[in-house]
Amino acid sequence: MINILMSGCNGRMGQVITAAVKEREDVQIICGVDTYDGIKNDYPVYPDFTSITEKVDAVIDFSNPSALGGLLDYAVKNSVPSVLCTTGYSEEQISDINKAAEKIAVFRSGNMSLGINLLIEISKMAAKVFGSDFDIEIVEKHHNKKIDAPSGTALMIADEISTVLDSDPEYIYDRHSVRKKRDKKEIGISSVRGGTIVGEHEVIFAGDNEVVTISHQAQSRSLFAIGALNAAVFLADKSAGNYNMSDLLKSRY
Repeated sequence: MINILMSGCNGRMGQVITAAVKEREDVQIICGVDTYDGIKNDYPVYPDFTSITEKVDAVIDFSNPSALGGLLDYAVKNSVPSVLCTTGYSEEQISDINKAAEKIAVFRSGNMSLGINLLIEISKMAAKVFGSDFDIEIVEKHHNKKIDAPSGTALMIADEISTVLDSDPEYIYDRHSVRKKRDKKEIGISSVRGGTIVGEHEVIFAGDNEVVTISHQAQSRSLFAIGALNAAVFLADKSAGNYNMSDLLKSRY
């Protein structure tokens, strides 16, 4: 049984994971951290990481980038593997994560969905085949309460596609401010925020007289919860280092 500390337990995804745990026998949440205390859980919830007394096997974080410092301090001090599902980290925070990964196992992914990671692999294959003959655009859609834009998933998709291109592309987020012809080295990334959209991502390869679109639609947040829990189980016995969904998939297939 893996004992989990749920960071951001009273947030939307924290509550989805809390519900998902009840359907499993290999994991349990033994405590949580959240600054909001308006939800009653069947485990203790602390306002910060300094108050935790329970023995924890792994941390799952679906909170806010501002919580990262306290989380990493706690995880490194107590040698607790950490699954970081929060997006919107700064370059400095990513550096802090990499430093922590020298001492503990850290699993980080902009999206915990198996389908999204398959989309990435197919998109990389397409980018290799099409080369510079096709323009690449990424469109992501999320609910109106999502704060960061573009989504961490959209950036993850762009970063992975970039690894197979002949030259480093420039990410373009706003075509309104610059009036010029599209450069072949660009990857356009557009964001839509509205309603209760769970998460949709499209990768568009636009060539001469043909367009190939690869898309993924998340219909329930439970798929992200399942991915996060599987990551926690995967990470629990791993040595220090950075891990991602690709590592998890290789261990299963």
